[in-house]
Amino acid sequence: MLNPSGFYKERKDKLSELLVQVKRQLWVSSMLRLTVFILAIFGIYLFYDSSNYILLIILIAAILFLFLVSRHTDLNYRKSKLLALISINETELQVLDRKFYQLPDGNNFTDRGHFYSQDIDLFGKGSFYQYFNRTALPEGSKTLATLLTANNIENVIDKQEAIKELGSDAEWRQEFSAVARLIKTEISSASLIGWLKTYQPFVPNLMKTLPKVFSVLSLGLISLYFFDYVSGWGLLFWFFLGLGITGRYLSRINALSQNTTQAQSSFQQYQKLILLLENRKFQARVLENEKDNILEEGVKVSQVLKQFSGMLNAFDQRNNMLFGVLANGFFLWDMRYGYVIEKWIKVHGNNVESWLKTIAFFDAYNSLGNFAFNHPDYTFPEITKNDLIIEALNISHPMLDPAEGVTNNFKICGEEFFVITGANMAGKSTFLRTISLQIVMANMGLPVCATSLRYQPIKLITSMRTVDSLTEHESYFFSELKRLKFIIDNIKEDRYFIVLDEILKGTNSTDKAIGSRKFIEKLVNSNSTGLIATHDLSLCEVAKSLDRVENYFFDAAIVNEELHFDYKFKKGICKNMNASFLLKKMKIVE
Repeated sequence: MLNPSGFYKERKDKLSELLVQVKRQLWVSSMLRLTVFILAIFGIYLFYDSSNYILLIILIAAILFLFLVSRHTDLNYRKSKLLALISINETELQVLDRKFYQLPDGNNFTDRGHFYSQDIDLFGKGSFYQYFNRTALPEGSKTLATLLTANNIENVIDKQEAIKELGSDAEWRQEFSAVARLIKTEISSASLIGWLKTYQPFVPNLMKTLPKVFSVLSLGLISLYFFDYVSGWGLLFWFFLGLGITGRYLSRINALSQNTTQAQSSFQQYQKLILLLENRKFQARVLENEKDNILEEGVKVSQVLKQFSGMLNAFDQRNNMLFGVLANGFFLWDMRYGYVIEKWIKVHGNNVESWLKTIAFFDAYNSLGNFAFNHPDYTFPEITKNDLIIEALNISHPMLDPAEGVTNNFKICGEEFFVITGANMAGKSTFLRTISLQIVMANMGLPVCATSLRYQPIKLITSMRTVDSLTEHESYFFSELKRLKFIIDNIKEDRYFIVLDEILKGTNSTDKAIGSRKFIEKLVNSNSTGLIATHDLSLCEVAKSLDRVENYFFDAAIVNEELHFDYKFKKGICKNMNASFLLKKMKIVE
């Protein structure tokens, strides 16, 4: 089996070859359309004195031209999809080379008050979201952000199975993403759903049959006109009668047309995505359950959407001025399709929201499957039910370059609290974010950056990056207190893994030491589990009086007037600090 890089390179090459073929077919298609047009002009020139033959030539040429236009449209779609697929593989090759800063960063999902997202770089420039998000739809991006921030610890094994299944089928994932990329949304899904749910019909029931009868009579009159049984004035009267019937509802038809024109392209692509889901047999329970949302008794949703897309496409032809006038005059075109569109909305309109949510779910889960595929050396966590909370071997942060990252072993049991000390830049904060992100990933069902990881699903809550707020007239210290109160309130209601980094920075050192110690004692007495990083060595004294508290550190050494870090997580208390050395080294102080 090819590694991810080899797979993407090989697939890109094959797709590029197919693109060359399709471009050649498009050129032939263009030449055929030009040929039909030239032959039609030549035929009209030959029979310029016979109006009947001219009309026949125009009719035949129009039919051929429409057929060729339809074929050309299909070829253009194939070309667009191939370009999307090539772009997908190019993106994956760039990301594997650690070049991903050009991708959406999800900064709009940032929430300073969330349980952990602000502290562990879930969103924003260089974030985990930017690294692994491959959603193609706005709704899929929102769903992915929700999965990241849900703090959901249920059904982890089922989630893992779903991610493994999608991860093993890269071609299907790419096909889904490419089709989704081609959705050109002129209207948001929320607006689309709102329109369908609140739509008020206006086309009378008479229009179920009247356009059909009127069309048959029109074709009869046109035939009689060709054989000189009906005068041109009689045909003209019938034409204006049709325009009069349609014109009575013109303003409301135009309003309907505005909405359907915006929705037409989206429904065409949604139908293709639903078809991909219908044709895919899933084994994982999570995926199969989600697929059930697009199943309707006795009918395929893809067919329902294809039918509606066809209605919208036919209705949209009214925007061609010449066709619109003739079709309404002879066939009551607006009334015919206005009626069937309204009937469809009445029967299926309320189901569209559920269908779009399913599409967004798979768009999001494709990112999870893609992440698993791109990291075959990562491991899916093993779930434990004993006192163990986390036991990891060779754990590292997924955003660090594997060639440069240092791995650590880590084990913590229930109701244990580790105080972590260390010099500046020694790796304390990175380690806290590593453990935090791995918990989030494990809870989502993702593989983690470790040789092995056994853990008990647990919710995460952090305080690592508190900020003040001028607009809310909050000092830094008060913002810290609010965050700590948030943690205390939540651990009363549920079990959390707590991660703290240098708390109470906004007060003096003596007050900070006293307050930090009391806060840790409160957490330990509440049977909490977690980590706290600090520069305050006095906090290490807590371990002497509380059995469930242990001290760990990250070391730093000064060798030949240079700082050296090994970034290894060690048991004990840090003895070497480097602030004074760095101030002198950078010539800030003497």
